[in-house]
Amino acid sequence: MAVTRYKLVVGLEIHVHLATRTKMFCGCELVYGGEANSRVCPVCEGMPGSLPVMNREAFEKAVLVAMALNCEIPEFTKWDRKHYYYPDLPKNYQISQYDLPFSKDGFIEIPTADGKTKRIGIIRAHLEEDAGKNTHVGDSSQVDLNRAGTPLLEIVTKPDMNSPEEVRELAQQLQRIVRYLGVSEADMQKGHMRFEPNVNLVITRDGKEYKTPIVEVKNLNSFRAIERSVAHEVQRQLDAFAETGVTMEMGNKSTRGWDDTKQETVLQREKEEAHDYRYMPDPDLVPVVMTEKWRSEIRARLCELPLQKQMRFVSEYGLSDYDAGVLTMDRSTAEYFQEIVDLGGEPKRACNIITQDLMKQANLKECSVVQLGVPAKHVAEICRMIAIGQISSTAASTTVIISVANVASGHGLIHPLEIVRQQGLLQKSDAGELEGVVDEVIKANPQAVADTRDAKKGKKAMGFLMGEVIKKTKGQANPRVVSEILGRKLK
Repeated sequence: MAVTRYKLVVGLEIHVHLATRTKMFCGCELVYGGEANSRVCPVCEGMPGSLPVMNREAFEKAVLVAMALNCEIPEFTKWDRKHYYYPDLPKNYQISQYDLPFSKDGFIEIPTADGKTKRIGIIRAHLEEDAGKNTHVGDSSQVDLNRAGTPLLEIVTKPDMNSPEEVRELAQQLQRIVRYLGVSEADMQKGHMRFEPNVNLVITRDGKEYKTPIVEVKNLNSFRAIERSVAHEVQRQLDAFAETGVTMEMGNKSTRGWDDTKQETVLQREKEEAHDYRYMPDPDLVPVVMTEKWRSEIRARLCELPLQKQMRFVSEYGLSDYDAGVLTMDRSTAEYFQEIVDLGGEPKRACNIITQDLMKQANLKECSVVQLGVPAKHVAEICRMIAIGQISSTAASTTVIISVANVASGHGLIHPLEIVRQQGLLQKSDAGELEGVVDEVIKANPQAVADTRDAKKGKKAMGFLMGEVIKKTKGQANPRVVSEILGRKLK
C-alpha cells in the first residue's frame, strides 16, 4: 500500500571541543597536531590510582554556551562514569554527566525561508571528556591519546527540525554562537565540532501513522554532509518502510556513517540504550554547586548573539539580510562595522567597504578584516568623504587598498584625504568648472541629446552623456553634480 504523506523528524547531537589551555580533568596541555602521545599523563592514560581534577575554565565556558541557549542552570550537578571498552579509552569508562547535567530546557532560534524564525528546543547541554584517536595503517592500528581528556561539550536538541535545510541552519547558527562566545574555534575539519542527527519519519498510510526506527548518523564534519545525509535518510527510510513495514516499535535504533563518495549512509551498529553503559556516579570527582554569584559572573560575559545582531543590522540600519549575515559571520567584523557606524559612517557605505574591499584583502592575506590593521575611524572618514562628494565609490576602493598596503608595509597609515590628493582621486564638484565640460559633451552628441526626450531611450541616453562627462574628467567629476547640470540643460 502506498505512502500518502510523511513528516521528517530530526534531533541533533552536537559535540564541541572547548578551547582551553589544558584538558578537562588533568593538567596536560591541549595542543592539536602534536607528536602522537606527547601530551599525556597518568590521568588521561587511565593509570590505576591517578585522580582527576575538574578544569574550572572548561566548566565556565560550557555554562556560558548553555546560557546563550537559554538553558536552566541548576544549582547542583555531578559527574558520572559511562562504561564502555574501546582502545582509545584506556580506563574503559568516560567521565560524563547522566541524570544531573549542568544545564537543561533551553532553546535556540533559527531563521526560516519566509524571513521569520523557528524555535528549536534544547533538551540539555552537558560536559564530558573526549576519547583518543585511532589510526589504521595496513593491518595495524595505532592509538594516539593526545586528544583523550579534551573538554567536550555535548548539546542535545529536541526533535523539532523538519527539513534537511533546518538541520543545516541550526548547525551553522551553533557554530556562530560558540565562536562569538570565544569558547571554541569550532573548525569542523579539525574535529573541533561534530554533528550527529537523529532521523526518522512519521508516515501516514491508509489513515494511520507509523514511525520509522531512529537512525543516528555519526560524526559529520561539514554542513554539506549534514544536509545531504539527512536528505538521503528520508528516501532510504521511505524505501525501507515500503519494503519491510518495520516501525519504531518493531526495530532497534541504529547508527550509520556517511560515505561522502557514494553520497549515502552506511550501517555501523545497533544503538545502545543508556542502561548498556552502566552509568554510575564518579567517586573521584566532587559534585559542582553553582552559586548565584558564580552564575552572575559567567552571565556577564554574554554578548549580543549573531542572529540577534544580524536582525538588528537589518531593522536598524536598513541592510539586506544577506549583507547583515555576511557582516555578522565573524564577531570581530560585526563589531568593527558597528564601530564605524558609531563614528558616523553611513551604514550601507560602511557595509560595502567591508564586504567588497576589506574582505577581499583579508582573503588574499588569509586573515580577518580586523587583522588588516585599518582602524574603524579611518573607514568612517572614507565613508564621510563619499557622503560629501569628495570621492567616488571607485576612489574609495582604491583608498582602502592603499591603506591596507601601507599598514602591511610598515609605513603606517596616511589620512584618507592625503591618499586621495596624492592619487588625484578628488572629485570635481565645482558646478562652474563642470558646466563647460557638460556643454562640450552636449555639443558633440546631438543624437544622444535628442534621445533623452524619448520615453524609451531617455534613461539610456542620459546615462551615456553622464559617462562621457565622467570620461572627459578622468573619473573626477561628481556624478550628482553632473546629473543636476544635465537635467537643467536638457529640460
